[in-house]
Amino acid sequence: MNDGQQSVLVENEGAVRTLRMNRPDVLNAFNDDLLSSLAGEVKAAAKDDSVRCLVIAAAGRAFCAGQDLDTVKARMSDPQAPDLGKHLRNLYNPMILNLRSMEKPVIAAVNGVAAGAGCSLALACDLRIVGTSASFIEAFINVGLVPDSGSTFVLPRLVGMARAMEMAFTGRKVAADEALSIGLVNRVVADDDLSAEAMKLAQKLANMPTRGIGLTKRAFNRAWTAELDDQLEYEAFLQTTAGQTQDHIEGVTAFLEKRKPVFTGR
Repeated sequence: MNDGQQSVLVENEGAVRTLRMNRPDVLNAFNDDLLSSLAGEVKAAAKDDSVRCLVIAAAGRAFCAGQDLDTVKARMSDPQAPDLGKHLRNLYNPMILNLRSMEKPVIAAVNGVAAGAGCSLALACDLRIVGTSASFIEAFINVGLVPDSGSTFVLPRLVGMARAMEMAFTGRKVAADEALSIGLVNRVVADDDLSAEAMKLAQKLANMPTRGIGLTKRAFNRAWTAELDDQLEYEAFLQTTAGQTQDHIEGVTAFLEKRKPVFTGR
């Protein structure tokens, strides 16, 4: 239950859509309502051509503390409750897949703690801009579980296997400055500037060639598991597609005419 409060606030500014998790009293911990609402809004943003950049943010003093353990405790006492794997397959996994496959840029604007599945959510985004208060905790081990929601896939690719293993085995907190130094995040800003700086970056990306960004994202996603010769062929295929876009024509024309291009995302 969310006692009448919207669990996700949807904010539109031009071609940028911000999805703001809104359970600040529990550090935006995931219950089924927040999860299903956020997953639905992510899916809607992916399908909405007017959205050219998506920002995932949070109300209050934390990004997301992970799964609400009160709901976990309730499930443990209910013999009819779904097992944890089924819960992941039904709610978490589709959202993570939509974030990764969405052919438009996704930014996580992180303040305060991002723990457990909240950490996984931030990692699933394409870019992470964080406040100085931000911290990342692979907290699953602290309750005897394994990292999920894509953490085991994305984390070692961002920070390397040794650091990923350490974070997952110990469940220790990684503060904003360390997160920047190890490549976990893209930028650290003052907490008071986080919303403005995230929007500035989002607006910049929203004015870029959205199809080109989407195809680039597709290429990077595939490259994680591809052989070089296959990836070279895939790049050629994508470049044929990109070369047929209106934004490619506009970019070349603007360059030759010595003016700033006006991209439309098509």
